[in-house]
This record gives sequence, C-alpha cells and structure tokens, in this order.
Amino acid sequence: MKLIDGKKISNELRLGIKDQVKKIKQEAGKFPCLATILVGQNPASQVYIKSKIKACQEAGIQSLHHNLDENSSKEDIISLINELNKSSEVDGILLQLPLPNNEYAQDCINAISPLKDVDGLHPFNAGLLNLSKSWDEIIKKNILVSCTPLGVIYLLHKSNISIEGKTAIVIGRSNLVGKPLSMLLLANNATVTMAHSKTKNLKEMCKNADIVIAAVGNPKFLNKDFIKDRATVIDVGINRTPDGLCGDVDFNSVKDMNITMTPVPGGVGPMTITMLLENTLKAFKKGH
Repeated sequence: MKLIDGKKISNELRLGIKDQVKKIKQEAGKFPCLATILVGQNPASQVYIKSKIKACQEAGIQSLHHNLDENSSKEDIISLINELNKSSEVDGILLQLPLPNNEYAQDCINAISPLKDVDGLHPFNAGLLNLSKSWDEIIKKNILVSCTPLGVIYLLHKSNISIEGKTAIVIGRSNLVGKPLSMLLLANNATVTMAHSKTKNLKEMCKNADIVIAAVGNPKFLNKDFIKDRATVIDVGINRTPDGLCGDVDFNSVKDMNITMTPVPGGVGPMTITMLLENTLKAFKKGH
C-alpha cells in the first residue's frame, strides 16, 4: 500500500496561503477575515472551531468567533448572520454544524451571503458548481466549494493521481460531501457513479472502480472485497470508536493490497481546514 500524506500536502498548501495573505497585507493593507458561529456547547464542534481559529491565526487570517446559547432560535442565528453579511470587515462566514436543532440548519445557511459562504453550502454556490463544465472553470471563477470534497480533489492532484478518464465511485450522497464531490470528479473528466445505502451490488460496483471514495460514516464498512488491485481509495470517514479513530475503510483488511490510500487520521481531515482557509482567501478576493 502507498499512503497519501494529507498532513504534508496540507502543510504545503497552508504555506502558500500564508504567503498570499502576507502579500495582500503588504500591498493593500488589508487581510482576510473569517467569522465563525457556534450554537451551543457540542464538544466535537468546539474542537473543530478551535482548530479552525488556530489555522487562521497561523495563516495570518483574522478570525472572529461568536458563540450563541444552545436555546438560540432560528431568528437569533439569522440575525447574527445578517450582521456579519453587512460587515465590510468579514469576508467569510462559517456556521458550525450540526445545530442543536438541525431542522432549520438549511434556512440559516441560506441566510449567509453567497459571497461569504466559505462552506460552499448555499444553493447559489452549489448551483454554480453543478453548472461548471470543467475544473479550470471552477478555479478561474473562484467558486466557493464545500471544503472536504475540494480537499479530496487537491489530494488527488498533488499526489499526481490522474482523474481524467478514470471510473470513480462515491459512496455517500450528502450535500456536504457526496454530491459536490461527484460534481468535482465530473469536472475533472472522471466517469462517476454515486452510491448509497440503497445501492444494490455495491461490492461489485466498487470492485470495478479505479477511484473509490468512502463517505458513509460507517466504521470499517469497506474491506478488501470491495477494492481492486491498483485502485485509489479515499477514506473520508472519521469515526470515533472505543478503540480510537477509524475510517469507513477497514485499514487492516486492505493494508497489504497494491493500492494507494488516505489514512485516518492524517488523510482527508487536515485538508478540510486548509480548504476553509483557501475559501476565505477566495471570498476576500471576490469582495475586494
């Protein structure tokens, strides 16, 4: 097995972002600013927010954090979002999910200005992605794309893994990962199959794919019987178990195979926050 070092690639990209931010400060006297919103005290969300704030500081990006009470209403959250939309100091807005009441999460996301939607979840930005004909178009137009899928594509590119003409299967159809990742693979000229919990003959379909992407949130769901020789396997899953963190792929089952794969941790995870920095930089450029 050949491992894709997501941490190394992430660090290299962050250095590039830091250099860009430094140059902007020198030339324009301004710097990008990310506003984060956390509703309640979800422990996992608190960890994620701290990681994002720390990454911003290291890259020279200003971060403004807002912590709302767990009982905050939809109107309370949208009111804060509207204030941040109007602020000329704020370039990006990140609403940490899930919300204590996740039923109105999409309404809150819809309230974020598409120009400041660094999570790429606003219907406007999702629509721009779906209408894009190529990867070059996505890059040239600075389209804000969901961070984890964007990170997966960067991992493949930076690892010199060809996507064009390859057969790829994405297991998982979430708005956060599965759907946008399928669009990004299509934009890179892959032939894409979207699979999910209702897919029949999943094992056989995976076995025929050059690129297998697991994003189901099910610990060790995929094993060697799903993967063919010389395939590339991207494990998006981060599952907390009594034995520690593990992905959606059973690592021990596939570790002796002739494949290229992302580990968990240290694969896709570091790239997600790096793409958040990248999107904040894009949002700054759009706004200025």
